[in-house]
Amino acid sequence: MTRSLPAALVTVVLVAASCGGDDDGDGALAARGPITIWLSNNAEEKAWGEAMVDAWNDDNPDEQITAQEIPAGETSEEVIGAAITAGNAPCLVFNTAPAAVPQFQKAGGLVALDGFEDGASYVEARSGERGEQYRSPDGNLYQMPWKANPVMIFYNKAMFEAAGLDAENPPLSTYDDFLATSRTLVSDGGAKAAIWPAPTSQFFQSWFDFYPMFIAASGKQLVEDGEATFATEEGFAVAALWRTMYEEGLASREEYTGDSFADGQAAMSTVGPWAVAVYGDKVDWGVVPVPTADGQPPEEVQTFSDEKSIGMFTACENQATAWDVLKFATSEEQDGALLEATGQMPMRTDVVETYAEYFSANPGYVAFAEQADRTVEVPNVANSIQVWQTLRDAWSESVIFGQTDPETALTAAAEEINALVAEN
Repeated sequence: MTRSLPAALVTVVLVAASCGGDDDGDGALAARGPITIWLSNNAEEKAWGEAMVDAWNDDNPDEQITAQEIPAGETSEEVIGAAITAGNAPCLVFNTAPAAVPQFQKAGGLVALDGFEDGASYVEARSGERGEQYRSPDGNLYQMPWKANPVMIFYNKAMFEAAGLDAENPPLSTYDDFLATSRTLVSDGGAKAAIWPAPTSQFFQSWFDFYPMFIAASGKQLVEDGEATFATEEGFAVAALWRTMYEEGLASREEYTGDSFADGQAAMSTVGPWAVAVYGDKVDWGVVPVPTADGQPPEEVQTFSDEKSIGMFTACENQATAWDVLKFATSEEQDGALLEATGQMPMRTDVVETYAEYFSANPGYVAFAEQADRTVEVPNVANSIQVWQTLRDAWSESVIFGQTDPETALTAAAEEINALVAEN
């Protein structure tokens, strides 16, 4: 799974781009003909994409798709940004990170899908209310919500049993339970760490420790109505829990170079549905929602979506064809094929019901499918990457390495983020 977007790289490749869109935008919007698309280098996604392209091309000889992997680079976002600057971006990218959309939009690189007659209504019909989280501050949709990997907690049943814990109904729902269980796993279950999130400084790492629990506690995005939301009782409580985890050695301050969960070094891991295929029968696993302070019922817990969108780019000369391809690729049939190929959740309102046969045959994915209905996205704000890096720096200093007081650090980070968001 691609999880990368260093702020400096995205900023450098975009700063030279103009803020306007394609000069011939209206003409391109109605034009038809061949298009180029980029696919993720994830093997399963690539296989799905190639099959989707073949199905389209068989029925559309005058509007052929040419597909390729996103070109190699330090990050896919760096490559996309460079293509925007050069004016040679593809028509569609099937791996557009919502956190990068504000920068791509500012550079004039993205087509507003609302410009198509059925643009807004199509997204609403497919994604429901969740689709509104992907609307930009100017009111337009510059991305198609495509697939989600809702974040949950995987746990190793064998290690729980070894520690004398209930492996079928693990005590993980409250912060107190999570902490007590973590202590028991390390002292009695043979775990080097109860859970081992990456302690590194990349901005996106906060999506897999702080942000899911903050969402579960508050139901809020990191920024709402132009103001940071996390320097609050809910945010401070999440920080206090993780600070204790690191201080007591229940989470490690060292970076693990392999897979700590697969290797039996950590008893828990923060994952999305991709983990079902990755761990399979290598680990006897169970899955639960992220904890909340008082233990909300599982069916009420929200979490981070870890979503990827599809972007349409202004360099595309045949945008009417691109729009039809985008709808084809997110149709009920193709969404089902994506689910079959990858286990990732299409951003649809009716996933469990629509694909009941799949979930009957693959029950390990059901919890993720149900969780997918209760997800919160990153905020669509100015300086999005810098916003997340600011949070991560404060979190690393105060929570992971204990060098400053978390409440003080998060409050200062919130003030800095407010200033970043206010910039045009």
